[in-house]
Amino acid sequence: MGFKFPKYNPPDFNEEKFLNAEDVKISKAETDGIAPYYYHSTSIYPEYFKIDGKWILAEESRMDCVVIRKSNGTLNVVEARNIRCGDEVILGRDENCSEGIYVHTNGFLSEEPIWDNFVFRSNRSRETAYSKDYDDLYELLKYEKNCGNVLWVMGPAFSFDADARFSMQRMIEEGYVHGVLAGNALATHDLEGGLFKTALGQDIYTQRSMPNGHYNHLDVINLVRKSGSIPRFIQDHNIKDGIMYGLVKMDIPFVLAGSIRDDGPLPEVISNVYEAQGKMRSLIKTATTVICLATQLHTIATGNMTPSFRVVDGIVRPLYTYSIDVSEFAVNKLADRGSLSTISFVTNVQDFIVHVAKGLKIYY
Repeated sequence: MGFKFPKYNPPDFNEEKFLNAEDVKISKAETDGIAPYYYHSTSIYPEYFKIDGKWILAEESRMDCVVIRKSNGTLNVVEARNIRCGDEVILGRDENCSEGIYVHTNGFLSEEPIWDNFVFRSNRSRETAYSKDYDDLYELLKYEKNCGNVLWVMGPAFSFDADARFSMQRMIEEGYVHGVLAGNALATHDLEGGLFKTALGQDIYTQRSMPNGHYNHLDVINLVRKSGSIPRFIQDHNIKDGIMYGLVKMDIPFVLAGSIRDDGPLPEVISNVYEAQGKMRSLIKTATTVICLATQLHTIATGNMTPSFRVVDGIVRPLYTYSIDVSEFAVNKLADRGSLSTISFVTNVQDFIVHVAKGLKIYY
């Protein structure tokens, strides 16, 4: 069975409330980086604005941003810090037409009837069975491989296990990865696995701590910095496996965002938080599926920059967001932050990626 998107049901703009609504109010910014009083703040949902009598969709929305009308009539969604003096900023706090703004929260709701108001096990937990979710994910990934863009947000846990590291490499080589967001740790320990077959000094096959193994990741950072870049290090030291090897080999873009905790860091790590956010956003804006794995802070950051929909060739489709973590608290954080469209798996991410690679029949 092939993957099939749920149909998007747009608002009926012939309804009286839409026809009678006034045009949205707009005010020019007086200062760089400061929104005018009563600015409108965006959400993850499709949002429509009535301008010159027509309802216009802001196609690239995300949480906690402002909407700017461009000179050509299109709508640009930006962080408030990126407002420039003279920008025409949309105003309004009511989201149900009265101020020319409509936030459409049920565009993808299922038309299947709900038989009971009270049910057991409606939330995701360690007791949840994910068999159907895995089957759905396989079909989604097969579709997105050729017709979409899959962005992976990764913590370092993958690099600690040989099978997980190999599975992710195979996902990259087989075309199921179009971009990666991570930090210094994932790249460092993955390259450590390629050079020393350890991660944080533990053998990636047996998880046994090696003598003086705690030096290994520091030695790797030192050597990568000596080489000047990750691709050059891979070439200099004849690395032939791993996640970073796969990304470099397949020319897949990645963003490594820095942290106050970082050792080194590696040359590609972006230490300026707003520069890193901008680079992350450049990959997120093309993604149609986002899969976040065992990295709570990166997951929340990505979720805050990701809408629940994407417009592709003029068609509004869901933007699928997955959160995978062994902690129920971690996978629930996106819902707490307002990213209500997230699909979560409470499971070990190393087991998850091996399961997915086997389900796609690319693990051998």
